[in-house]
Amino acid sequence: MIDDFADSGRTILDRCDEFAQFTEEPDRLTRSYGSPALAAAMARAADWMSEAGLSVRRDAAGNLIGRLAAADPGAPTLLLGSHLDSVRDAGKYDGPLGVLTALAALDRARAQGPFPFHVDVVAFADEEGLRFRTAYLGSRAFAGAFDPALLELTDAAGIALREACLAAGGDPEALAAGVARPERLLGYVEAHIEQGPTLESLDVPVGVVSTIAGQTRVNATFRGEAGHAGTVRMMHRRDALSGAAEFVLAAERQARGKAGLYITVGHLVVSPGASNVIPGEVRLTADVRSANDGVRERALVELRAAATDIASRRRLELDWRVVPGNAAVPMDRELTQRLANAIDACGYPVHHLPSGAGHDAVMLARLCPVAMLFVRCKGGVSHNPAESVSAEDAAATVAVLARFLDDARTSLS
Repeated sequence: MIDDFADSGRTILDRCDEFAQFTEEPDRLTRSYGSPALAAAMARAADWMSEAGLSVRRDAAGNLIGRLAAADPGAPTLLLGSHLDSVRDAGKYDGPLGVLTALAALDRARAQGPFPFHVDVVAFADEEGLRFRTAYLGSRAFAGAFDPALLELTDAAGIALREACLAAGGDPEALAAGVARPERLLGYVEAHIEQGPTLESLDVPVGVVSTIAGQTRVNATFRGEAGHAGTVRMMHRRDALSGAAEFVLAAERQARGKAGLYITVGHLVVSPGASNVIPGEVRLTADVRSANDGVRERALVELRAAATDIASRRRLELDWRVVPGNAAVPMDRELTQRLANAIDACGYPVHHLPSGAGHDAVMLARLCPVAMLFVRCKGGVSHNPAESVSAEDAAATVAVLARFLDDARTSLS
C-alpha cells in the first residue's frame, strides 16, 4: 500500500527543501512572524493549495487557510494543518511537514468521493513565537483567544506586532475586536515530527500522540555580592553563580528522579560578568514540563523549596516568579482512536506516546476536539538544521491521513 504514496513522500520532501529557501538569514533557516521570508513561504503554500483545487484565504492573524468546500455551505468543518514559521537556525520539517502532508492526504482522499463537511488545511503564521515571544500567536487568534494587548509588543528593532500583523497579511483591527468562530468544527488533526527518539527506537514511521505535556516557566534571580576575585576569602563570599549552579544541579536531580518530568535551565545571565569579579547576580529560567499536571505542579513547589534553601545557606537573596503556562492537553479519544485505526489499516503497529513539546493543537483544543500524529525523525533531532525525515516516512504519514479522511467521510459528524 505504501508504494502507492511514494511519489507523495518525495514531493513533500522536495517542497520542504523549497520552503527552506525562504529565510531571513542567508546561511541558516529563520522565518519569523511578519517577515518577508514567511510571506514568501505562505505565498508558495497558497499556490500549492490552489493547484490542489482549494479556495484560499487569510484570516486576521495572517494564517493561511485552504478549503475543500462541501456541497452544503452550512456543513461543519474538519481542520488539518500545522505552522510555517520557524525558530532561529531551524530544521526543514518542524511545521511545514504537517501542512504538506495534510494537503497531500486531502488531495488523495478527495479522489474517493465528496466529503459531507468542509475540510480546511491551515498553515499557522506564528507557533514558535521567535520575533515577539508570542508562542501560538497564529492558532491563539484562530481559536478566538487573542489578547489585543499583544498588538503593542515590539521586536528587537522596535517594530510593533500590529505592523507585523499587516505584513503577514492579517488585520490587526479585526484581531483587536475579537475573532468569532460561528461554524461548527468537527476537530483538528495535526501531523508533526516527533522531536524525540521513541519512534526511531521502535522502528515505526508514525505514532499517535496521547497528551501534550503541560509547561510552566520560572524566572529566578539569585543575588549575592560582587567582589574582587583575589581578595574576598572563599568562606566570606556570597557568590550568586555558585548558588545558581547548585540550583541547576538540584533541578536535574529532581527531574531524573521522577518519570515523565522534564526540567531545563536553558538561560542564565551572570552579572557583572567579568573574569576577575565574583558574580553578584544571576538571572535564569527554568522550564518545567510533564504530561501529568499534578507532577508538574509538585515539581514547581519542590523547585522553589530547593532554591529557597540554597539561597538561605549561601546568604543570597532570591526572586522567584512563575510565568503562567499551559496545562497538559489530552488528545480527543474518538479522533485519536480514528488515527490509530488508520495506522493499523495501513499495516503499521500502533504506538501511543506523549508530546513534551508544545503544538498549535494546544490552542485548538480550546475550540474543538484535537488529535496528533507523530512522524519519525532521525535521532529525534528538532529545532536544528540536522532535522531529517525520510521520503518513506512522509509517504506513510500521507497514507495514514488519507485513510483517516476516507473513514471520516462516512462516519465523522
